[in-house]
Amino acid sequence: MSKPDQIKHVAVLGAGTIGASWTALFLARGLSVAVQDPNPAAEAYVRRYVADAWPTLHRLGMAADAAPDRWTFHASPVAAVDRAEFVQENAPERLEIKRALYAEIDAALPPRAILASSSSGLMMSDLQPGVASASRMAIGHPFNPPHLIPLVEVVGGKDTAPATVDWCLDFYRHIGKRPIHIRKEAPGHLANRLQAALWREAINAVVTGLASVEDVDTAISAGPGLRWAAMGPHMTFHLGGGEGGMTHMLAQFRPAFEAWWRTMGTPELTDAVCLQLIEGVAAEARGRDMATLVRDRDAVLLPLLELVSKPGSRT
Repeated sequence: MSKPDQIKHVAVLGAGTIGASWTALFLARGLSVAVQDPNPAAEAYVRRYVADAWPTLHRLGMAADAAPDRWTFHASPVAAVDRAEFVQENAPERLEIKRALYAEIDAALPPRAILASSSSGLMMSDLQPGVASASRMAIGHPFNPPHLIPLVEVVGGKDTAPATVDWCLDFYRHIGKRPIHIRKEAPGHLANRLQAALWREAINAVVTGLASVEDVDTAISAGPGLRWAAMGPHMTFHLGGGEGGMTHMLAQFRPAFEAWWRTMGTPELTDAVCLQLIEGVAAEARGRDMATLVRDRDAVLLPLLELVSKPGSRT
């Protein structure tokens, strides 16, 4: 396999929201990209997405010496991976679709190329059986949108070579991401499991009448979420312990946390609960359409990304 900092040409399989975002990032990092999707309309979608993302990428210090048109569109995944040194797969989140795709490209995948799947919850060990290039495949799960959010979760399957995991970590770092190594497989990997745990209690708060959908969101965005942009929950609670750090934090608050955990629920997403959530976010949106909500999000997200990327902002 080529060294991560020597990669020049990559393939993106699946050109929905995630694939288009990956394409914009790869282009901004000076790579040429072969984009594949079975839907012919995806070509125009990717073109619009890249054009819309380009000013943002430039603002974040990328794209200065890159070209937004260094990509080609293919209906065939075999054609797309033909010369690829790295492949980012973004097919629909269904095991049978991804396995069929892997079987189709297996023989065509260049012998030194690495394939990473953007799968948000499937496990690579379930995708690898019968694939000759399985040792060069791993999960490379981004967060939406990948051209903005730095996190990538890298997880190997049972047939993944350790060198493949190391290579993926190095490659994602090279293109400006913040990859983490998930050391064993679990449905949903890590970050989505953390999100799911929080959302479970957020929904429980709504269905039990503790708070409205909007107030639950405000409880995070105006509270812990601000701290979490700087550091995660463990380090946040370490600071919460004052001079005694985590030692004092646990000594003082362990009984309280254990008591709170015992009162937390696991709501079912019944039709009635789903309707309550849908109506709640509609009320919170106050008539803003999706494009406006995205702009409002990015208006906060971009300065935050600029801030946390400054030297000394991370340990």
